[in-house]
Amino acid sequence: MLLLGFFLGLMVGIGFLLWQQVQMNGYLEQVLQPLSSHSARIGLPLLPRLRQEMSMVKRQRQDLQLSLETYKELLDFAPLGYLQVDEENQLLWCNQQAREILHLQRWQPGQVRLLLELVRSYELDQLIEQTRDWQKPQVREWVFHPSRENATAMLELKPLALQASSLPLVAGQVGVFLENRQPLLDMNQQRDRSFSDLAHELRTPLTSIRLVAETLQSRLEPPLDRWVNRLMQEVDRLINLVQSWLELTQMETNSTMQLHLETVEVRSLIASVWETLEPLAKDQNLNISYSGLENICIQGDKSRIYQVFVNLLDNSIKYSPPGTTIHIEINIISVNELLKSDAYSDRNSQIVEINIIDSGIGFAATDLPHVFERFYRGDKARHHESLPQGQATTAITGSGLGLAIVQQMIIAHGGEIKAMNHPETGGAWMQIHLPRIMANSPKQDYS
Repeated sequence: MLLLGFFLGLMVGIGFLLWQQVQMNGYLEQVLQPLSSHSARIGLPLLPRLRQEMSMVKRQRQDLQLSLETYKELLDFAPLGYLQVDEENQLLWCNQQAREILHLQRWQPGQVRLLLELVRSYELDQLIEQTRDWQKPQVREWVFHPSRENATAMLELKPLALQASSLPLVAGQVGVFLENRQPLLDMNQQRDRSFSDLAHELRTPLTSIRLVAETLQSRLEPPLDRWVNRLMQEVDRLINLVQSWLELTQMETNSTMQLHLETVEVRSLIASVWETLEPLAKDQNLNISYSGLENICIQGDKSRIYQVFVNLLDNSIKYSPPGTTIHIEINIISVNELLKSDAYSDRNSQIVEINIIDSGIGFAATDLPHVFERFYRGDKARHHESLPQGQATTAITGSGLGLAIVQQMIIAHGGEIKAMNHPETGGAWMQIHLPRIMANSPKQDYS
C-alpha cells in the first residue's frame, strides 16, 4: 500500500511538471512571435531561439549606436553649429561649432543642464519654445552677446550676428542649427568702406574732368561739339553714380538717419513731382491718373519723400509704352490688414498705402526678389546701352541704385515698399506703406 501511494504521488508530480513545461512553452511562443516572423520555420528549441533573438537585438542596438556616433562625428565636422534639447529645454548634445559659437566652455558631453543656464540668450530660448509649441520649423536672426563669469574676458568678446534654424523632434525635443553670420557682415562692411573711400576719391577728378569738358564745350563748334556733349553726359552719369553710392552707404550705415520731419500732403507732393517730370512724359504722350483719398498727410522729411517719388515716377515714365497712363492710387488701411504688420509697433494705427502702376514690361519673376539690391540689373531691356549718336534706341539708362535708395528712405520713415507686377496692366506695381496718418477726407476719383 505504501509503494502504491509512492508511485501515485510520483505520477502526479511528473504530470504537474509536464503541465508547467507546456505552459512555459506557450508563453515563450507568445514572446518570440513578434520578434521574428521567420522563427516558427526554424526547428530549434525555445531557449536557443530566445538566445538567437536576443543576440540579434543586441547587434541591431550596436548598429544603431554606431550610426549615432557616425552622425555625431559628421556634425562635429559640419561648418554649422548644432544643438539638441529635451522637452524641458535641457541641453542633450551639441557639436564643436555650437560650443565655439555660444562659448559653452562650462558644458561637458554627457552633462544635462538647462540651456538658459549655459547660454544667456532669451532669443534662442524663445525660438525653441515657439518651435515646440507650433511644431513647425522656425528661423530667427539676432545679435548674440556672449557672457563670461570674468568681467575682463567679457570685454574681449564681441557680439555675433547669428541665424538659427530650428525643427521639432520626437518626445518634445528640438534641434537647432546655428550659423555665425558675423564674418559675412564684417566682410560686407569692409567692402562698403572700401567702395565709399573710392567714391570719395573719385569725386575730385570727376569734377575736374567736367570743368575741362565745359571749357571745351564753349570753344568747339558743331559738329565737333557733339563729342564733348557726349563726354559731359557720361561724366554727369558718373558723378550721379558716385553721389548715389555715397548717399546709399550713409543711409545703410546710419540707421538713425537725420530726418527733418514735417507735415507732408501726399497728393500735392506727387503732383509737384509730376510737374517736374512732365517734359519727359510729354515726349512719350504719357498721362497720370489719381484715385483714392485726397488731403492725406504724413509726418516725414519732405525732400526725401520727394526724391522717392521722383525715382519711382521716373522709372515708370522710362518703361511705359507711348500713349499709356501711369496710375496712382492712395488709400488708408489698418496695420492689422497687412501680412507683415510686425514692421509697425502700433497695431491700432492706420497707414497710407500708395500704389504706382504702369503699363510697361514689368519685372521678370527671377528679378523680383532682387530689385532693391544695389547695382542689380536683371532684364537686359533695363540695362544702360551706349549706342552711336543718331541711332534710335529704347534702352534705359540708370545707375542701378535708385530703388535701393528708395527702399532705405522708406525704411527710415518707418514704412516699407514692395515691388510686384500688376495683374491687369502687366506693368510694374510699386506699393508703399507709410505710417503716421495726420488727416484724411472722403474718397474721390479724378484724373
